[in-house]
Amino acid sequence: MSQHPLAQYLDAVPDFPKQGILFQDISPLLKTHFKETIDAMSGLFTEAEWAEVDYLVGIESRGFIFASALAYKHDKGFIKVRKPGKLPNVHSSMEYGLEYGSDKLEMQKGDGKKVFLFDDLVATGGSLQATMKLCEKVGYEVIGIGCLVDLKALNSFEYNGMKARSLIQFDD
Repeated sequence: MSQHPLAQYLDAVPDFPKQGILFQDISPLLKTHFKETIDAMSGLFTEAEWAEVDYLVGIESRGFIFASALAYKHDKGFIKVRKPGKLPNVHSSMEYGLEYGSDKLEMQKGDGKKVFLFDDLVATGGSLQATMKLCEKVGYEVIGIGCLVDLKALNSFEYNGMKARSLIQFDD
């Protein structure tokens, strides 16, 4: 499989944040190729799909980078999904497992509109699945999921028949 050209700007950091984890650091990519990254992520969805969506949901914290930039680019609203204690007027929360532990996400009340979810990376799919469930609980309809990186070797993420679209995939 040929890799997206932007993959060369990632920095693989061994044993971070814990022993045995190979962390894909997106910092060098964003530092030198931010516009190209946002433009490429925009291409994960067709013009017809962009016309159908109302808001972009960013998952704390790196998902904020992509969802907010893409919301600006496509003239859409931006919604934050946050960790506990960082969001007022929380309507619902959801615990989830990660590659190296567990966490919890919170969200404000929705309004029945259509959303795309964005995050930097899908590893086990725990935060994406929790966010999908949260969106449903608070009143949004998820119609698409986008990520910069998919660690396919750690997951076969799918929720209600929907898979995450990604620019960069790692199969091993």
